[in-house]
Amino acid sequence: MKAGKLNGQITIGVFSSSSPVSATVPVRYDRGIEYLKFRGYEMIHGSLQGKQDFYRSGTIQQWAEEFNNLLYNEKVQILMASIGGNNTNSILPYIDYEYLKKHPKIIIGYSDTTALLLAIYAKTGLVTFYGPAAASSFGELPPFVDRTFEYFDSMVKGRITCPYDYPMPEFWTDEFIKWDEQDRSKEQYKNDWICVKPGVCQGRLIGGNLNTMEGFFGTEYMPEIRKGDILFIEDSLKDACTIERSFSLLKLAGVFDRVSGIILGKHEKFDDNGTGRKPYEILQEVLGETEIPVLAEFDCCHTHPMFTLPLGCQVRLDAENKTVSLLESPFVQ
Repeated sequence: MKAGKLNGQITIGVFSSSSPVSATVPVRYDRGIEYLKFRGYEMIHGSLQGKQDFYRSGTIQQWAEEFNNLLYNEKVQILMASIGGNNTNSILPYIDYEYLKKHPKIIIGYSDTTALLLAIYAKTGLVTFYGPAAASSFGELPPFVDRTFEYFDSMVKGRITCPYDYPMPEFWTDEFIKWDEQDRSKEQYKNDWICVKPGVCQGRLIGGNLNTMEGFFGTEYMPEIRKGDILFIEDSLKDACTIERSFSLLKLAGVFDRVSGIILGKHEKFDDNGTGRKPYEILQEVLGETEIPVLAEFDCCHTHPMFTLPLGCQVRLDAENKTVSLLESPFVQ
């Protein structure tokens, strides 16, 4: 199932199903909202704007009510997370999936929002979007925010022509600057994607933030990873010990035996535990002998800039030539 193409004035409803960024770092949240307004989008705040319940923006029921009420709002065409965080998996039993089946909308976010994106896809079949969030992505400063916006805007407005090759950005960054103090652009690093295992494959794109997936893996809210799927995974602020365990979970669950290819995103502020090893090298060891094409350091993750990926759509991966191609429109034609 796919949402319809967007026309005319587009309204984004912002929900906060985990961290209370609009309360803890309002300058970042407000900058993201104003940036999207400047770019022509109408913005509607969810009911938890400015709210905080210790480590979260609200209770589980308040999270679910905020999201559902934005679903019911006929003005809202896109529901966008304010940021990630923790425990979005808590709200999965309370989402109005039946309403969404009858009124499909664009749902977008990343990191902890993976739980919501994959649950919606599992329960409704609706293509969801692994992509930027209002505060963390659009509260960034140029030039990176502009690149992220270009990828987002062209995707949600259906301006791309399939097959569409995701263009490797010339530069990227994961420099850390405190959000309430940032007053300059972040350092730019020369970009390169890494072919871990050459090969070409085509299949349904599925996945997201691996650490978040572990919070609902094996439940009715996790889509079945099927034979031939292309698995996209990424993580942030983890160490070598932790991601080895996460990769090993996928191997033990038979995921690597079913997928036809793997796309591994960049890892923001990775701690190698003194090993000198990169995440893709740890993945390579866990995989063992395999013919699965693997492309690493892809730009749909916690680093800047960030692509917008439609989960559930057909993609083609050519790891040796470092290309990822979207083969179908994520919208009803």
